[in-house]
Amino acid sequence: MLIVGGGRMGEALLSGLLEAGRPPGELSVAEVSATRRDELAAAYPAVTIVDGVVPAASVVLAVKPGDVPGAARAVADAGARRVLSVAAGVTTKSIETAAGRPLAVVRAMPNTPALIGAGAAAISPGSTASEDDLTWAEAVLGAVGVVVRVPEGALDAVTGLSGSGPAYVFLVAEAMIESGVLAGLPRDVAEKLTFHTLLGSSRLMADGGSTPAALRAAVTSPGGTTAVGLRELERRGVRAAFLDAVAAAAERSRELGR
Repeated sequence: MLIVGGGRMGEALLSGLLEAGRPPGELSVAEVSATRRDELAAAYPAVTIVDGVVPAASVVLAVKPGDVPGAARAVADAGARRVLSVAAGVTTKSIETAAGRPLAVVRAMPNTPALIGAGAAAISPGSTASEDDLTWAEAVLGAVGVVVRVPEGALDAVTGLSGSGPAYVFLVAEAMIESGVLAGLPRDVAEKLTFHTLLGSSRLMADGGSTPAALRAAVTSPGGTTAVGLRELERRGVRAAFLDAVAAAAERSRELGR
């Protein structure tokens, strides 16, 4: 399998596949930057690192959106049968057209926590992608997180929610830290408490035993401190702000894909 693009996401996928047990001899990375090639070669000495496309039946396109058409044509000319694209906003139809010959395409929207193996990605099939192609794409992205299948028309909503979502969480973390400092805590203490509050809360939700609403109710005593804090958040329209943020990001994704 060939990964075209050795940037952060390309390396995250490479690392995840190796940790999942993929033999390094089965993997190649094409990277145009000589400096980056040297870095990858030093970090993954058993993986083939090249400066251009080499023949491979299965290919991951981890390049910038503007570079996808050229990369798609290059891998198709080199004999690729299927590709997984993680480029934001580039449709399966445009990739199929750019390839210039039959090519099974799966489009994905991952997010940055994939860099630490905790990503959330959605995939959609192109016009000729089979169940086998989708299963392959799930295995690749599953090496760095969870994967769901959605119709391609839903990928803009995925972009607005989970694609942009880490930035929303980081903003919340910033605000919580600043509020802790304002309330009198040393910054390092506020940071540590915030990070682990977010981490622990996420684990409770991911456990699947209760809904977010039920978990929130469980820590909200009548007339207590949490109830007062939540009242302020609702009064300031925090819930509505998140609704608007996801909707705006999804619309921007649609605009970029036109």
